[in-house]
Amino acid sequence: MYKKQCFVFHQNKPVTCTVRSYTSNDFDELIRIQEESFPPPFPSELLWSKAQLNNHVSLFPDGALCVEIDGTICGSITSAIVSVEGNEAHTWDEVTGSGYIHTHAPSGNTLYVVDVCVIPSHRSMGLGKLLLQSLYEVVIHYKLERLLGGCRIPGYASVSSLYTPVEYMNLVSAGTLYDPVMTFLMRCGRTPIGLAANYIEDEDSHNYAVLMEWKNPFYTAIQKEAGAKVF
Repeated sequence: MYKKQCFVFHQNKPVTCTVRSYTSNDFDELIRIQEESFPPPFPSELLWSKAQLNNHVSLFPDGALCVEIDGTICGSITSAIVSVEGNEAHTWDEVTGSGYIHTHAPSGNTLYVVDVCVIPSHRSMGLGKLLLQSLYEVVIHYKLERLLGGCRIPGYASVSSLYTPVEYMNLVSAGTLYDPVMTFLMRCGRTPIGLAANYIEDEDSHNYAVLMEWKNPFYTAIQKEAGAKVF
């Protein structure tokens, strides 16, 4: 089970927080956080159910994390190990088993980000970045090749008459345009590697997502070590 304590900052003052694997005792609070983090027009049927959360904690507890301050959960992140090569096309439903992570495969090469959310009142404290960095540690611990996830591009709706989705992705990558989610993930160390159409029902993103990865810097050494053991 994953657990660590560290500092985040609120109005330039250090605040102690805990990142840990969430459990069945947290389900009601996690659902409340989802409701606050993804208000309408985000589809309510895409918010976590207790059945989905139960799968997260039973199939891969090291990849189902929450962050709490003063005993109150303020955000969560969920992941699963899967086999995905490069930027091959897929949808959120396909790769995550519609959020139930039946697709979790310990022998896979990629830690896939199923969901990340932080309640609006705590979004200035760097908790989203902290949760993603915690998954980078999971990638290294499990000796995986990379972390991957589909990134919403909610800023696209306002400029969709001017740019194609690919053009929008490239302009945000170059810093010419700003997207609240994609730009945030770039600041967290993620790199855009492709575009996925019909990824998830998302009006603001026109149902597109940008596939963004973080590569394990130790992976080449891990491969060499594995090869040395084989031979």
